[in-house]
This record gives sequence, structure tokens and C-alpha cells, in this order.
Amino acid sequence: MQALIVVNNPKDWAFQIPNVDVISARAYLTHPEYAKRRGAKVFNLCRSYRYQSLGYYVSLLAAARGHKPVPNVATIQELKSAEIVRIRSDDLERLIQQSFAPIVSSRFELSVYFGRNMAKRYDRLAAHLFKLFYSPLLRASFVKLRAGRWYLQSVSPISADEIPLSHHAFVQVVASEYFGHRRWSAPPRRVPRYDLAILYDSRAPEPPSDSRAIAKFTRAASALGIATYLIGKDDYARLAEFDALFIRETTSVSHHTYRFARRAQAEGLVVIDDPDSILRCTNKVYLKELLDRHRVPTPKTIVAHRDNISDIVAHLGLPCILKQPDGAFSQGVVKVDDLTECQRECERLLQKSELIIAQEFMPTPYDWRIGILAGEALWAARYFMAKDHWQIIQHGPGGRRYGRVEAVPLDLVPKPVVRAALRASELIGDGLYGVDIKVVGKRVVVVEVNDNPSIDSGLEDAILKESLYERVMAVFLHRMEARQRGGERD
Repeated sequence: MQALIVVNNPKDWAFQIPNVDVISARAYLTHPEYAKRRGAKVFNLCRSYRYQSLGYYVSLLAAARGHKPVPNVATIQELKSAEIVRIRSDDLERLIQQSFAPIVSSRFELSVYFGRNMAKRYDRLAAHLFKLFYSPLLRASFVKLRAGRWYLQSVSPISADEIPLSHHAFVQVVASEYFGHRRWSAPPRRVPRYDLAILYDSRAPEPPSDSRAIAKFTRAASALGIATYLIGKDDYARLAEFDALFIRETTSVSHHTYRFARRAQAEGLVVIDDPDSILRCTNKVYLKELLDRHRVPTPKTIVAHRDNISDIVAHLGLPCILKQPDGAFSQGVVKVDDLTECQRECERLLQKSELIIAQEFMPTPYDWRIGILAGEALWAARYFMAKDHWQIIQHGPGGRRYGRVEAVPLDLVPKPVVRAALRASELIGDGLYGVDIKVVGKRVVVVEVNDNPSIDSGLEDAILKESLYERVMAVFLHRMEARQRGGERD
């Protein structure tokens, strides 16, 4: 295989490497002789990979020509995303801390030339970064937090003309060794059969998965031959590029998450959460009517409106709970202790919605959360109330306080709890749900069925660990294979 080094200007590459041609980006893009070459490998060292720049088109057209570009367009996109960089670097956590423990300053930049660094003590880290972000010349920026731990802030390509003169002799040696040994193939990775988009925003105040859980989903998918791509709300137009969509943002019908789910479903993607599940789970009025119709036990509940406020206390007693129909994470939920407070809070909530939910107050030390996937119980946890509070999350001027989460093996969960969760979730669909259940004496009641349930590292996965993520990805794989065959999911 012939190697081509592509730069903006051949004068940018100050090194002589036997049997390696150095050409300009414009020549590669415009001269027919390069388009017709077979079996070439293109090392893209242009000054910029921004969208529709010369560097971007070099990698894009090299892939179209079968020239195996380094970096390829997928890697270029990964390098632009701080979130993906951080998630991909989780596997290097221990090595990063070991490498930079002696450093006193709070910032450090590591130059990686064909998987090597000028300081031999950083060679292992440089080699791993080269494998993760397969690009010839890289600059990795590290920052030390106040706690003394280092993290990888960004990884960016180094263009040929950015190599410092003092590094030229070293680059000449490592480049000659690299091309001399003909180690031109990317580090071995399983060739992905499917592409999965994960809609995720780590800056959201209450993401349903933390970054470590997202990293575990990514590793589980990769092991099954599924390539994962983190996308955000600005990537709506890209949905048709993927085979499946996994929504890991808090969902709402009046939100981009619902639009993404609807569009993905229309494009024929496998979607979790699907739009029907979002629609059914995010409105408590709908859930109340659905569960009542199918005789699923729930707390005593009234659908309240302006004409029946006076009935609430008579039917439910005091204290009781008032709920905004589309509230999430314990928001839009209030406990009222007297008639005056009940009337005042009803008026406030009814300004936003024509109907609200009024529910009996059932104090318990914890709620059960049963995780359901594809009609089967997957995990279980006890969600304890926040200290000195009646909810799992307490919202206040100082921020949020949470009760603890205790994962429980499914075989230790009372069977009526699991049965109630399965019965409620099957009314919604065959997606991923978190069913909240209270147990008071012999009463087992379903409080809510949540789409997009929380799956955080060290909490919901404490029992199943990596297996939880593998089982979620296995469902995606099964459904994508079924779609590809043109059959129905079973």
C-alpha cells in the first residue's frame, strides 16, 4: 500500500521519508491521477479539519476513493466534541493520574507524534491516545482539578507546519520508523455493523445518565459491533445517518427530545424512547386514566379542574399531593396540609394546565423503582426520601438534596412489586421504563411509569454492573437486525 502525506503546502512537511509522497491538499482533491490510484493510504496533515475546509474534504474524498484516510471523518468529528473526548478518555483514567502525578502546574500539553512523545515516560499514554484518536499528529491538553486529579480537556490535531523546530529531529525518527515498519493500519477495532446515535447533554441539570454511564453504554455497544455517536439538539438533520436513536435526555412532548423521537421513527430507526412512550409517560393525567381503565392499583387519585377543587379534600383527606401533569424529577409536585393551601396551589397549577392530578398522601421511607426493558424486569432499586423530606428530591434555595439509591437484586424484590411494574409498563409499550411503586402494608400501588429512567454509574447499575449496559445494547442490536431483515420485532 502506498502512503500519501497530504498537507496544505508541501513545504510544510520538512521531513524526508523513503517511499512516501508528499502532496498538496488541492492537488489531491483536483488532480485525476490521485482519484484513480488504488491501494493508497492518505495521512491528512492539513491545517484545519473544519467543515467543508480543504482538510475536511481530503478525508471525506479519500474515504470515497477507498484510500483509508488518517484521520477519517468520524475521528475528525470526535475530536471536535469535548464530551466524546472525555468519555473516550475514561479508559485512561488510571494511566493519566500516574503519568502526571509528579507535575506541580495545573495544565499540561502532550504532543503525540505517530503514537510517541519526546519524553519516554509519556510513551504509554501517547500510544493509547493514538489508538483512541487515530491521527498522525495530536496535541492533548490536560487540566488538574482542585482535588488534584487530572482530566483530558481536549485533543486536537497538529498540522504539519505547527511542529516546533526543536521537535523536528524527533519527528523525523518516529515518522521514519512508523512508515518503515509499514504499521499503517488503524489499531484493531471491531468493524461496526450499525450506527447508534445517543442524544445527550451533559450540561443539563438532571441528565438521566451521567458521563460514566454513557461511557459504559458506548463500550457495551462497541463490543456488539455498534458504533456510537453522541449528538445534541442541533443534530436533528443528521438522524437519517444512523440505524438507531437512544435518548438520554429528560423527555417532554414540548421539547426537542420528542421531535427527535418522532423524526427517528419516521426515518425507520430503532428508537428508545419511542415517541408513543414519551407521550404516554410524560402526562400524569393520561397515565391515571390508562391505569384505572386496566385496573392497575394506584394511590387514590382525582383528575382536578376548576369545577371540582372542593371535592379534593373530601375524597382524599389532608395532607394530599397536587401534581402538574408533565412535571419531572419531583418538580411540579406539592404537598398541601390545609384547605386554604390546597385551593391556592390548585389555582397556581391550573394556570398552566386545564387539568391537574390530586393524589392521596402515602408516606413511605422509600419508593421501589423497577427498571423494565422490552417487557422484562432488568433492575431494581430503593429510592429513599431526602432527609427530613417527603420526596426523593428536595428542591430548595440552596439547590437539590437527594435521598440515597440502593440497588437490590431482582430475586429479593417482593414478587407483587415486580408483577405490578410489569403489568403497568406493558400498557405503555416495549421500551425502557422505570416504574415507581409504593408499598404500604399489603397495598402495592403504581405511582408512575417513567420513560427515560435514570441509569447512573454506581447507582442503578450497582448489582448488574456492566451487564446492565450490555443488555440494553443487546436489545438495540436485536431490533436493528430485525429491521435489516425486514421482519418484525419479537
